[in-house]
Amino acid sequence: MSIPKLVVLLSSFLSVVAAWDIHNHNHRRACQAPSRNPKSGCDHNKTLYVHQTSPTADFRSVQAAVASLPNNTNTYIILIGTGNYTEQVNVTRSGPTYLLGQTTSPKNYKANTVNIIWRQAALLGDNAYTSTLTVAPNLNASLTGSGPTGFAVPDDTPFGCVDFRSYNLNFINDYLPYSATPSLALSISRANGGFYYTGFYSYQDTIYVGKLGNAYMRGGEVAGQTDFFYGFGTLWATQIAVTLRSCGGGITAWKGTNTTFPNKYGVYITDSTILAANSSIAATIYHKCPLGRPWNAQHRSIFARNYLDDSILPAGYIDWSGRYNNYTLQAEYQDYGPGYNATARAASNFTKVLTDREWEPYSSAKKVFGHPDGRLGWDSWVDYDA
Repeated sequence: MSIPKLVVLLSSFLSVVAAWDIHNHNHRRACQAPSRNPKSGCDHNKTLYVHQTSPTADFRSVQAAVASLPNNTNTYIILIGTGNYTEQVNVTRSGPTYLLGQTTSPKNYKANTVNIIWRQAALLGDNAYTSTLTVAPNLNASLTGSGPTGFAVPDDTPFGCVDFRSYNLNFINDYLPYSATPSLALSISRANGGFYYTGFYSYQDTIYVGKLGNAYMRGGEVAGQTDFFYGFGTLWATQIAVTLRSCGGGITAWKGTNTTFPNKYGVYITDSTILAANSSIAATIYHKCPLGRPWNAQHRSIFARNYLDDSILPAGYIDWSGRYNNYTLQAEYQDYGPGYNATARAASNFTKVLTDREWEPYSSAKKVFGHPDGRLGWDSWVDYDA
């Protein structure tokens, strides 16, 4: 599909306004609150309830509820009851699709009561098959492929969900308790996804944002060991906890390409904390964890205003096989804490410390996701009020 046709399609979808305003925190809180009648605070016409044992549940599994939704432009909400769900969830529909976890603390990811768990690694086949949650229109769109340009997604591949959201859920891929091979918790490609107070837990390649993928994260946690964040698309993460389970590769490993949507593709981590998982791990990874490494010459990642503990490598970033450093943007802006070593950063050939002027074009999610011609509503799928 050509970019102009894609623009028209997305603009038409983004003009749809849901009757039930999930941006309203009081509405969402009422829907998520556990009660005898679980959907009492929800829009009954749009909401399905998932629970493993409750007689009031519409479905016993999350994927069964997702699969029941029509592929149209209507908004649907899936409320998920407390519990551990061992399954993969694949969202292919184009219309707004929101997954809500039951909770009494909708602004505290540590109080999440819904865990969606899968255990698979890329021992054979593409990384895409491993992910606990996948948001993409079809398999071709989600395939990672190999090498610096990855899988060549066919031009006629459609765009998927224009407005996917998860609130107060944990997505876990615990194939092994260490980095062995890619084991994704999230894969999102050719889709827009917002993840609020949501946890993602794995050890290698925890988060994948593929081609034409746009992701916004706020208030949750991402835990990993090797290349926590990788992909081709655009990710803005703010006020999250990045938890170091150990160190391998880098925290980020981006590989942008010219197939990425015409915005400021890359990974941006802002106003967050980057800490060792516990004191025992902290002792073994002291000054060892790179902020990132470039998967190809179009790598772009920026860490801004984050607290870094002393697990972080003093030089910040590293190169990858001496190939790409001169062409990438591996940068920081006003990071602080014991993991920020200004002297080592200045001496590094790999880490750029941005000035105010250099940071300005990337200084908000609206600027990063905004359309180049200034078109309004391009980021209307983001719940900034969450």
